[in-house]
Amino acid sequence: MSNLNMNRWQVNRRQMLRGAGVSLALPLLNAMELPTLHAAPRPAPNQPKRSVFLYIPNGVNTLTWQIEQAGADYQFSTPMKSLERHRDVVTPISGLHHPMVLGKHHNCDKVWLTGANVPSDGGAFRNTVSADQLMAEVQGPSTRFSSVELAIEGHSLAWSRDGIPIPAERNTRVIFNRLFGVEKQSIGEVRRRLNRRGSILDAVAEDASRVQRKLGTEDRSKLDEYLTAVRQVEVRTTRAESWLDVPKPTIQPQEEARLTRKLDMSQVTEYYRLFFDLMVLALRTDSTRVITCMICSESNGGAIPDIGISQTRHGLSHHNGDPEQLRRLTATDTFLVEQYSYFLDQLKAHHDDDQPLLDTTQVLWGSGMAYGHSHGNANLPTILAGGKALGLKHGQHVDFNLPKIGQYDVTNTDGHYRICSRPVDGNARLSNLLLTMLQRMDVEVDQFQDSVGPISEIVT
Repeated sequence: MSNLNMNRWQVNRRQMLRGAGVSLALPLLNAMELPTLHAAPRPAPNQPKRSVFLYIPNGVNTLTWQIEQAGADYQFSTPMKSLERHRDVVTPISGLHHPMVLGKHHNCDKVWLTGANVPSDGGAFRNTVSADQLMAEVQGPSTRFSSVELAIEGHSLAWSRDGIPIPAERNTRVIFNRLFGVEKQSIGEVRRRLNRRGSILDAVAEDASRVQRKLGTEDRSKLDEYLTAVRQVEVRTTRAESWLDVPKPTIQPQEEARLTRKLDMSQVTEYYRLFFDLMVLALRTDSTRVITCMICSESNGGAIPDIGISQTRHGLSHHNGDPEQLRRLTATDTFLVEQYSYFLDQLKAHHDDDQPLLDTTQVLWGSGMAYGHSHGNANLPTILAGGKALGLKHGQHVDFNLPKIGQYDVTNTDGHYRICSRPVDGNARLSNLLLTMLQRMDVEVDQFQDSVGPISEIVT
């Protein structure tokens, strides 16, 4: 029996919340505390603190990926050789997993930054807030864009407090214009458009309260979630209005021409680097301090004609042990790490006051899957970089496979596959790393999802 029937009161599906000349449709009868639209912004931190999250799909060729030595004297495996020049600012991490996601590969990308529980019976999935958005809540008030969501291919990695995906932009010209372009309308016209109707929720607050009093618990929660989503749109609108009088950063014409040139996936290297250059510029100008970027989707994309690979990454990951397919998968792993190394090059080359931009930027590169062929997701490929000024330390391979490594001989095929199917250390959770990164960004939290504590090996 529904909550409405139990309360002997029913809402017409076309009923509206009304007040002061405006109306708002009710949701079909999903929870969080309502943010206050006119609340004073959080004081800006003294020093910018930045985070970037880069996602690759379908895991890696674990046979050639796994680093065999822990500690500072490790040797980079073949796909990671390009990171040698960044050894002092990167930390490869082995053995992390999401306990709530083990064996449930279809949502690996969706829960990489949320750690949300995926139903084992294939039932309806409801995501939770992603770590980047918690960071954006703290660092965002200091920047024009609280966060920037990008996807070279695929979709967004960012999820709101309501478990709703935040759309990602894939068009580089649109990205540039959003960050640095001149508005087609005058400031006055934009302000009038943004403020045309004021706050709808304020106008219908009395009617909403009347309706809520008559609903059961479950339907009150659904209505609260709906009103929260509307309020978030209003908050973003108010935020946009508050930045109208602040000029966007000025970009030199030659730089603008380079960053807005027309490229497509037939020029993969240049296309990838165009995205990375835009991210660097967004960070350099302090337009945002939180960026997520999906490199390509789990289901399609990822062909790299530059190096003679026309297959999708998903297809390569399901190699069935074919040596040529494995060779090509390793080649794509190598290519993707080389682009990551390029990004780190740029963050090192540009300075924030008297220190490299990389020192104030922590960068997480990885996947929600370890081994695509069998959908193993217990030994996630994970590389953390930067953030020296945020209290991160690097220069070692942190290996959570060590406690029982004797049972998992990583020098043979079975050993590699086993550590990708079942975690060696059940407490080595990706949420521990996300918790550590959240705390580096001044997010006041002692736990994130199923975390058991921060990773002490990577903090000073």
